Amino acid sequence: MSNKNLGDLLRDLRQAANLSLRELAKFVDVSAPFLSDVELGRRYPSDEVLGRVAKTLRVPIERFKELDHREAVSDLKKLITANPSLGLAFRTAVDDIKVGKITAAQLADALKRTKRH
Repeated sequence: MSNKNLGDLLRDLRQAANLSLRELAKFVDVSAPFLSDVELGRRYPSDEVLGRVAKTLRVPIERFKELDHREAVSDLKKLITANPSLGLAFRTAVDDIKVGKITAAQLADALKRTKRH
């Protein structure tokens, strides 16, 4: 499992294309500081901007979208707020992952098995 985020992927692809931050920003019609913030994970581009970036870097937009978890995190926050026992379960799972008791892949597999039953 990769620890890359959207910004890391963007930086890697931009560098592989031998483009400076300013050059890519100019091609996709955004400011270089905005693009820098995206690479640093401080901001997220709109789908329109992300589409222009993907086209310029010649990669499918889905490659970026699979690393954008904002909607899932927002949904999880709402669920945890509404159900404290879910919050405890999630905190326990996160703690177990942090200390190496379980991997994220193992947790995902366990959830898939539970879903099938």
